[in-house]
Amino acid sequence: MNIRNSRILVLGGWGLVGGAVCRRLLEGAPSYLAVLSLREREAREAVDELTPFQGGCQVVPDWGDIFLTTPLKDRQRAEILNDANLRRQFIDSVFEKPNEARLKSFFLYQLIEKHRPDIIIDSVNSATGLAYQDTYTAYYDVREALDGAVGASVEDARDRIEKLVSTISIPQLIRHLQVLNEACRQNGVRMFLKIGTTGTGGMGLNIPYTHSEDKPSGQLLSKSSLAGAHSMLLFLMGRTPGSPYVKEIKPAAVIAWKKIAYGEIHRGGRPIPLFDCDPSAPISIGATFKRVDDSAGAKQSGNLKSVFIDTGENGIFSTEEFFTITAADQMEFVTPEEIAHSVVTEIEGGNSGFDVVGALDAVVMGPTYRAGVLRKAALDEMVRLERESGSRSIAFEMLGPPNLSKLLYEAYLIWLAFPQVHDFCKRTPAECSAALLKVIETNAALRQTILSIGVPILMPDGVNYLRGPEVKIPPYAGSNEFKVDSENLNEWVRKGWVDLRTENMQVWQSRIERHLRFEEHGQHTDTSSGYPWLSRFEGESDTHFVGKIVTRIFIEDENGGRIKA
Repeated sequence: MNIRNSRILVLGGWGLVGGAVCRRLLEGAPSYLAVLSLREREAREAVDELTPFQGGCQVVPDWGDIFLTTPLKDRQRAEILNDANLRRQFIDSVFEKPNEARLKSFFLYQLIEKHRPDIIIDSVNSATGLAYQDTYTAYYDVREALDGAVGASVEDARDRIEKLVSTISIPQLIRHLQVLNEACRQNGVRMFLKIGTTGTGGMGLNIPYTHSEDKPSGQLLSKSSLAGAHSMLLFLMGRTPGSPYVKEIKPAAVIAWKKIAYGEIHRGGRPIPLFDCDPSAPISIGATFKRVDDSAGAKQSGNLKSVFIDTGENGIFSTEEFFTITAADQMEFVTPEEIAHSVVTEIEGGNSGFDVVGALDAVVMGPTYRAGVLRKAALDEMVRLERESGSRSIAFEMLGPPNLSKLLYEAYLIWLAFPQVHDFCKRTPAECSAALLKVIETNAALRQTILSIGVPILMPDGVNYLRGPEVKIPPYAGSNEFKVDSENLNEWVRKGWVDLRTENMQVWQSRIERHLRFEEHGQHTDTSSGYPWLSRFEGESDTHFVGKIVTRIFIEDENGGRIKA
């Protein structure tokens, strides 16, 4: 892409890498640059620092937590978790169904909608933010409550369990990608580039460092796990029709540095107060040791001061800490300017050699020619066994979603009722509905199969239905009983019920006319590879009409096609 005159949104633009990326982008003369940070002060400070470099570009600040809904975006995680109402809002936003309204409620969606960028660069260290919510500590809190060690009330146990649920990071990451992808698709974003992490600075399971916790660190490995999961979700996003081009740069070393100075040492955004303990009056080691004891140590005036190097997300290091972590055969380090160079190279269509998504595309093992040849042999053998057994094999409801089984059986009913499928399109919807109902009434084996796999059959009147003891749709959602109204019923039928109503016959007539060609052999003049051979219907002898039409529905109607080999 051309950076010149583009609109760009940088997430985490106040940070070490984000700031370097912004400065490098401004060299390319974009028309608009939105700089996002977690806090307003940070975002405005970042914009002020970019003023000498902005030229004719409009640089604007924005702020908030991109993993939260807009009403929660400026609240601290601790504040959310300690308030029952806010906590429930957060949990629902992550775990409930990702409908349009829910996705649009997220700050990230509204941010993209507001700035309408051509390019988004995400330099937020998402893996750290999500992993260090600390599921492990929340687990111990829950275990203590459930074991009754503190005589926990039901309400206290509920609070602790909800807090544990609130720290489960994978659902949060998934919801984040769902929001991101939908916002990008709806607002014309053309490229998304993530600056990721390995979680360990490129080191292995033997990494001797943590973010100040003891080792082995489950939190640190959670960070690496999330970093990997994030990469795979981006890989999938890059294979989604209508999504932006997706790239990821993943540094595998310490990133340094932002500044070197002498001053107060801050940890978690707060200065470290000075304490002393008189050597002439040491504390005796007893039978119990308290990790936190406010009575221990004597508060001194002032806070801890020293020389430090600011490495951004990784925090500040002392001289000797920096020497150790960047030494050969340790994490070593890479500069933010080098990362920014790779980012701009990838945006402009160059090959930095560091795009993780492109690398995954290159090394995954895709479909093969041999498999394509053998596919026909497999299908021929299955058809032979169908004829030998007198049983058609349509769907078992093990390959989901239930919508697949619904569509396959509806298509099969059409084929049984109208072997010359184009005749289906010539009849009235009422005639079609009656013909399919007759098949259901007279073909007991087929009817039993549909009902036994958990797919109900809605009768033409839209009121009565056939079913077995268990159905797949609606799915379990905290209860096995559901309110019946027209909205819910229509959603269930759309997602996984065979529908014999006339309105569904109209839908199928439109699908068949749109997706299948009915030319007889020799009647079409185009015999090139560009002719839509896969959608050509061969009449009553077309054994795979059912799979053929449903394939076209998935690819063209539901935007479910594969775009990369």
